[in-house]
Amino acid sequence: MIIAITALKGGVGKTTTAVHLAAYLQTLAPTLLIDADKNRSALVWAKEDKLPFYVASQAGSPGLIGKFTHIVIDTQARPELAELTDLAEGSDLLILPTTPNALDLDSTKKAIELLEPLKVNYRVLLTKVDSRTTNGRDARNFIQENKVPAFKADIPLLVAFQRAPSLGVTIKDYPDPRAKSGWSQYRAVGKEIIKK
Repeated sequence: MIIAITALKGGVGKTTTAVHLAAYLQTLAPTLLIDADKNRSALVWAKEDKLPFYVASQAGSPGLIGKFTHIVIDTQARPELAELTDLAEGSDLLILPTTPNALDLDSTKKAIELLEPLKVNYRVLLTKVDSRTTNGRDARNFIQENKVPAFKADIPLLVAFQRAPSLGVTIKDYPDPRAKSGWSQYRAVGKEIIKK
């Protein structure tokens, strides 16, 4: 299965989603994460060599792809229409992470408008959802009212997501009891992907 994580706006949890879904998929079968973003955030995250899956640059991935059951692609932020078209044709699923922030939701809506004519299999993932506010509920209402294909699970706003990369681990292995809720939500997203 080839899954591409993409967004028209930075800061929405694209790399975090790619890393955690790759970690979940690795529990099922060999998984490769391709870092196609110019920032190389996934490769930096992996430099401690503690992640349970293999991470490669886009340039270094062609010879590796056949060795893995699952491929997760952390795409470049703000892809052009031609790049979105290529992703749509080459992936089994596009995941659009978005925070409940109004500006991020607006960017996601624009991405959906670009994807609709391509007849691509995509789903929106709500990230950085703060349970202390109504933003997550408001975003979920927006998704339902606009009939946007979305995951049932929301990814919570946790400090552990910001700190885990500095240790080179997923949130599952981050030493904070609250981190377990973040991992359980990504696991739920992974299970939704596999069921489809």
